Amino acid sequence: MAAALAAIYRHPVKSLGVEALDEVRLEAGQTMPGDRVWAVAHEASKFDPAAPAWVHCANFARAAKAPQLIAVTAALAEDGETVTFSHPHRRDLTAKPDTAEGAAAIVEWMKPLVPEGRAAPAAIARAPGRGMTDTDFPSISLGSVATLHALSHAARHRLSPLRFRMNLWFEGTLPWEEFEWVGHQFTLGGARLRVAERVGRCSATTANPETGEVDVDTLKVLRDTWGHTQFGVYAEVIEPGLVRRGDTLKRV
Repeated sequence: MAAALAAIYRHPVKSLGVEALDEVRLEAGQTMPGDRVWAVAHEASKFDPAAPAWVHCANFARAAKAPQLIAVTAALAEDGETVTFSHPHRRDLTAKPDTAEGAAAIVEWMKPLVPEGRAAPAAIARAPGRGMTDTDFPSISLGSVATLHALSHAARHRLSPLRFRMNLWFEGTLPWEEFEWVGHQFTLGGARLRVAERVGRCSATTANPETGEVDVDTLKVLRDTWGHTQFGVYAEVIEPGLVRRGDTLKRV
């Protein structure tokens, strides 16, 4: 295996924007710094701001229910507190999610992107000490460029990696080879990871990240071609270290 790190992405607010990085320092037992720091609880959410903790993704606004959200890009400022959001159909917004004013501005900015009949964005949520990943453990997501190409070929459509909202993308492997990583440990740059499980996919991946429009039934293509709806793997950081694009993933 010669898996080279091709891209690094973080998503400062869950389901609300993506940002590319050249490097990142991973911390043991933590999600990627700056990734899913915040989420947007909808009006039916069970997230309790009085006792903030991780809760299931169904409690938050997400692209599976509001495809236009997939077209948002975001940039987290160096202060770690300020986020700038962009969308093809909205004016850019710069706000601090931890402030009352900033949280209100983000919620109002999002509302036109959520279809009528869906639970409307209501409040910013944050769980101390960890990002709001889809897993109940602090995870980093890993994707394969080769697997993406295989899925694109089967779908007869060039699929952007941004549909899948992964943190780390690797090239130089065989399609679906990443499924064989589950249960094994790897070094990447100065960090060490343990691959924990496969990623189950939802309808968020059917939307085009450039337009926010649903255009490819990725779940049907996965089921019809490979008999499942999984894509990518989740890993835990077990030793901290700096990770850069071009670093090689090596099995320990």
